[in-house]
Amino acid sequence: VKHVSATCSPVTVKSGDRFIPTRAGSNWSINFHCANENCWSPNQNQRAKDASTDTGKDAVAYAALLRNELLGAGIETVPDPHTDDRRNTLVTQDTHSLFRVSPLNTLVPFDNEISPYSLSPLSNKSHKLLRSPRKPARKISKIPFKVLDAPELQDDFYLNLVDWSAGNLLSVGLGACVYLWSACTSQVTRLCDLSVDGDSVTSVCWNERGSLVAVGTHKGFVQIWDAAGGRKLTSLEGHSARVGALAWNGEQLSSGSRDRVILQRDVRTPPPVERRLQGHRQEVCGLKWSPDHQHLASGGNDNKLLVWNSSSLLPVQQYSDHLAAVKAIAWSPHQHGLLASGGGTADRCLRFWNTLTGQALQSTDTGSQVCNLAWSKHANELVSTHGYSQNQILVWKYPSLTQVAKLTGHSYRVLYLAVSPDGEAIVTGAGDETLRFWNVFSKTRCTKESKSVLNLFTRIR
Repeated sequence: VKHVSATCSPVTVKSGDRFIPTRAGSNWSINFHCANENCWSPNQNQRAKDASTDTGKDAVAYAALLRNELLGAGIETVPDPHTDDRRNTLVTQDTHSLFRVSPLNTLVPFDNEISPYSLSPLSNKSHKLLRSPRKPARKISKIPFKVLDAPELQDDFYLNLVDWSAGNLLSVGLGACVYLWSACTSQVTRLCDLSVDGDSVTSVCWNERGSLVAVGTHKGFVQIWDAAGGRKLTSLEGHSARVGALAWNGEQLSSGSRDRVILQRDVRTPPPVERRLQGHRQEVCGLKWSPDHQHLASGGNDNKLLVWNSSSLLPVQQYSDHLAAVKAIAWSPHQHGLLASGGGTADRCLRFWNTLTGQALQSTDTGSQVCNLAWSKHANELVSTHGYSQNQILVWKYPSLTQVAKLTGHSYRVLYLAVSPDGEAIVTGAGDETLRFWNVFSKTRCTKESKSVLNLFTRIR
């Protein structure tokens, strides 16, 4: 719930991906609190998820049972209700006459699992069907399990204002301030206030250990803050315009700016060693390092997706298939060299690339501006957030690119996305000035794999 003074009436200016709302006054009290809308406890949220899925999880088994008894389909196992061939499995079974007569004195072979003296009216195939193991239905709640107010969270496509640390702290840039919200205690602390310098926050990014947070500013500075101590360690110059994208690679920090330059600096050196990567012709709005720390992917408002290695000053690969700005970038943690990207309003496509060979793999039109992407750590799935015109959150299976879930709730473009350190939850942010937390991924599969006797790494002592 927002508390706005009577003088703070919203004024909006629309111009493609550069839609930026301006507000008169902007004298709101900056604080996080749980909004009333959809703010359920985890137990309430779990009950809602169970109720939404329990009614339909046996539909496939029931349909197969009817086909067995009425049409003699002979189905013995229940297909996974979330596989693409579910419908084909039931439809392609051999069908027989609706009415059929079985001799009463027909004996059932002794090797059959059903006793010949069973009083059950069901056929042998249906008994096998009912005893067949059924995979539990995938449960993804359509409502967020927490909603936080985030006053002055900017509706600017080119900024990156939300990130989730390995220490379970959420950093959010609100106007001129950076706030830290603890997912463990729900406590909020203000890390910094740039208003004293007449500056504002344009990007935030945690390092891999979750101890340092980098803050990009409108004036082109990159500040490094110690989160635990709440103190600024250094302020890096070098950009001549706002810094909208940041990405850590060990002790090196990459920053992308509206000045079209990407700077890579080692924060351990006291003046930092600097590498200038110049390849984009417009603002750099997306930066992601590959899981093996060898390649940097960058996206820009020039509709280009570039891939850089750790030694060259020129891009080693350039992809030009997108028809709009490329902000959404994500490297797959499951397949080496697999890169996903999403285009802006005039493109709307998810595209996948094999950076080992430089080949385009797949693409799909999502129907909306793609604002952000993230892969699941535990399954071959990814989540995308969208803007014009549906403002939805989509969960995809890869490589089939079938939609697992569609989540709605934001009234503005879902520009910001971060994944929890356990890989199960995501947080999304939008210009409606709310942060919404969703349970979309599960690590059950990963847990089962780790306990498998075939996993040699669990046997090392």
